[in-house]
Amino acid sequence: MLDLTLLKSFVAVVDCASFTRAAERLHLTQSTVSQQIRRLEETVGRPLLERGPRSVRPSEHGERLLGHARRLVMLAEEAADLFGDAPLDEVLRLGLPEDFAAGRLTPLLAAFGRDHPGLRLEVTSGLSGELQRLYDAGELDLILVKQPAGQRASVAAWPEPLLWIDSREHPTFGGEPLPLAVFPPGGLYRDQMIHALEVLGRRWRISYCSTSLTSLCAAVGDGLGVSLIPRRALLDSHRVLGPDSGLPAVEGMELSLQHRPGLSPLGLALAARLAAACQDEDAGVS
Repeated sequence: MLDLTLLKSFVAVVDCASFTRAAERLHLTQSTVSQQIRRLEETVGRPLLERGPRSVRPSEHGERLLGHARRLVMLAEEAADLFGDAPLDEVLRLGLPEDFAAGRLTPLLAAFGRDHPGLRLEVTSGLSGELQRLYDAGELDLILVKQPAGQRASVAAWPEPLLWIDSREHPTFGGEPLPLAVFPPGGLYRDQMIHALEVLGRRWRISYCSTSLTSLCAAVGDGLGVSLIPRRALLDSHRVLGPDSGLPAVEGMELSLQHRPGLSPLGLALAARLAAACQDEDAGVS
C-alpha cells in the first residue's frame, strides 16, 4: 500500500517544481519533504523525480504514477470532508398517495424545503398499499395513506367519503356488462366496487385501469366507465350515481397519517403541516 502522505508530497513537488516551494505549501521542512520522496521511491523501487539545477520534474516512472497519485489524494480529501465540521443533511423519507403528491401537497413540501435548507426530503408517491409496505419495511419515515377505517394505528386520520360516479355527457351506467375504471389489483376501491356489483348480481368488465386517481377521474368524465372515487376528487364532468341507481354506499375508508416513533423535530414539524393541510381539506368537503 502506498502512503497517502508520501503521495501528497510527491504531487506537491511536481506541481511546484521545487522541494522548497512544496515544503512551504505543505507546511513542512524541506528535509522532511526530501525524506518522504526518498521513502516513496524506495517503496516503488523506481526513481520518481529528475532533479535539475533550477527545477525538479517527474521521471518516466514518476509520470506514470502522477495521475494515480492525484486521484488517490483527491479521494482521501473527499472522504475526510464527509466528517468535517459541516453538519450532514437530515434525510426525511415521505410517502404520499399519487393524487396528493400531484399538486395537492407539492407547494407545501417545496415551501417546507425552502424553510429548512438542511433537510433532504425524499418523496415517494404511489398506491397506498405499496406505501404501507415500504413503511413497514423501514424504507419510509412518514406516510399519508388511504385505508379501511381503523385498519392501522394513525397519528391522525380523516374520513374519506366515496362516491359512485359516471360521465355527465357520456354515461355508461346502462352498459351490459358495466364498464369499470379501476386501480390495478390490490389498489383501493377496486375490491369494494367488484364486491358491490357481485352482490347485486350485476355483470361487469374492466374498461380502464390506472395507478393514477387523476387518470381514472379523467377516464370516467370522458365516458370510459363507472368508478368509485373520493368525494374530494369529483369533477364537473362527473355525474354522481346516488341511491336511486341501486348501487350501495361504500363506507369506512379514511386518510391515515403515520410516522415512526422517535421521528426528528423536523419530521414532526412536517407531520404537523401535513395534518393541518388534510384537516383544512376535510373541512372544505364536509
